[in-house]
Amino acid sequence: MKESAFNELVESIKQAGEIRRGQKKPSRVFRLNPPNVKTIRKKLHVTQSEFARLIGVSVDTLQNWEQGRREPEGPARALLTVAAKNPKAVLEALHA
Repeated sequence: MKESAFNELVESIKQAGEIRRGQKKPSRVFRLNPPNVKTIRKKLHVTQSEFARLIGVSVDTLQNWEQGRREPEGPARALLTVAAKNPKAVLEALHA
């Protein structure tokens, strides 16, 4: 690795530490709106129990998402994003 590229990486790491400690503001911030789980479930015309079973989460988790106490993360968020855009495809793919 070239020394200039290495120095650039080191500087980047230092800046990341400063941002994390609140000593510096990030140059940009990305905010993603969480999917509206209740709306998605209603589009699929399924109960909370059915939807929870369908996507592989507990009813408690689904209720927490629907009531805004928690937000879906990772693969669950991705699946819900697809379900919001194409609920029929998700039902066809996951319905046993």
